[in-house]
Amino acid sequence: MRHSGDRRLAVRPTGESFDVVILGAGPAGIFSALALKGSGLRVVMIEKGPDIGRRSCPMQVRKSGCNQCSPCMLLCGWGGAGAYSDGKLTLTTSVGGKLQDYTGEKALEGLIEQVDRTYLDFGASGIVYAPDEHVFRNLQRQAATADLILVPTRVRHLGTERCTEILHRMRERIEDGVEVRTGTEAVEILVDDGAFTGIRLNDGSLIRAKYLIAGPGRVGADWFVSEIRRLGLTLTNNPVDIGVRVELPAVVMENFTDHLYEPKLVYYSETFDDHVRTFCINPYGEVVAENSDGLLTVNGHSYAEKKTELTNFALLVSKTFTEPFREPIAYGRSIASLANMLGGGVIVQRLGDLQAGRRSTDKRLAKGMVRPTLEQAVPGDLSLVLPYRHLRSILEMLEALDRVMPGVNSRHTLLYGVEVKFYSSRPELSHVLETKIQNFFAVGDGAGVTRGLVQASASGLLVAKEVLAREGIAA
Repeated sequence: MRHSGDRRLAVRPTGESFDVVILGAGPAGIFSALALKGSGLRVVMIEKGPDIGRRSCPMQVRKSGCNQCSPCMLLCGWGGAGAYSDGKLTLTTSVGGKLQDYTGEKALEGLIEQVDRTYLDFGASGIVYAPDEHVFRNLQRQAATADLILVPTRVRHLGTERCTEILHRMRERIEDGVEVRTGTEAVEILVDDGAFTGIRLNDGSLIRAKYLIAGPGRVGADWFVSEIRRLGLTLTNNPVDIGVRVELPAVVMENFTDHLYEPKLVYYSETFDDHVRTFCINPYGEVVAENSDGLLTVNGHSYAEKKTELTNFALLVSKTFTEPFREPIAYGRSIASLANMLGGGVIVQRLGDLQAGRRSTDKRLAKGMVRPTLEQAVPGDLSLVLPYRHLRSILEMLEALDRVMPGVNSRHTLLYGVEVKFYSSRPELSHVLETKIQNFFAVGDGAGVTRGLVQASASGLLVAKEVLAREGIAA
């Protein structure tokens, strides 16, 4: 192993000098840091939000309303937006992003195996939800009778509390060998003669480096897109996913969740042929709100130890926009903003009220069989928020799900809105996730490459391996 001073990049005299800048301390950045630690390279990790030990969301700790923290403690900080998620590791190439489009299927399988071993090393549960072929084919057959596609998956569940414990251990491991700067925001990516040279920080200072591994995360997606455009790079619109979070008695879905934990179900709506999918199923979990740059949206958690009697999941309608429209994130934010304007935050509605064309009220919710786990949600009418196309597709999928899980389409089922997944537009990237600018790599969900913990982690690992290879250092 060589020392980082053996072949140092010639840099301008202003600003600090490093070999690698990791932008963002989400799973992609963390796995890059873990792989680069001990290589002899000088690595600095820049994170806009607070350190993992200083992240404290009032909605999570005290179950109070949102304090409109800036940046959002739930989504931003060391550990990324997944720090307080329920930590589902989906150990398959078919979901969680498009990384296989760059690496190929076989290479991605190898990366996922490495990522899984790493999580196990840091304390992940040894249990993997992977039913035998007979059980899975039986469930798949049931789904097919309702025009639902059941995607084969293997899932390792961390649990919200265990997820943060693992991140604390990773943070301690990285401390020795990688300089971590939290509460520090990048405002400009510097390029000279087609190659990355450094970043400018919000305090006006510069960091010069040879390599940039940019994992801006969901909260940094807008900024990242603006920088990509400023640098003259090509962008491709990713789909924007808009929908609701469904909450119902856990027993309704146990025939699927007991075997698969998180069944991945896809439906193409009869009316519009739109792609609708289940996402982030949380057996025996609870619904939570999250603040995305001042907008309150909805999500769900489930814990390793603490259980409720309810299960929640998202139903998301995917829409890919074509020219001339190129603002899918703005479109999603406008719908979330409308929900906030009408409800003062997250709206909750009984499915029966929605079907009857009336808003839910506190009195009507009190008559229901399901009590909202998100107490701050305001009774309202989601038909005033969601576009008809999205609402029609969601109602159709609820009917389809009810055919294989009777009770899903009950009038007592709760719908929370809105849930929006802001996937950044994707820059043109090579097979190792390098942009057209030399030594500038883009990773994770915020760069539009992945959509979950495992593939985000794998993308960071992939790029770190490439950096080490270019420097002649054994991975």
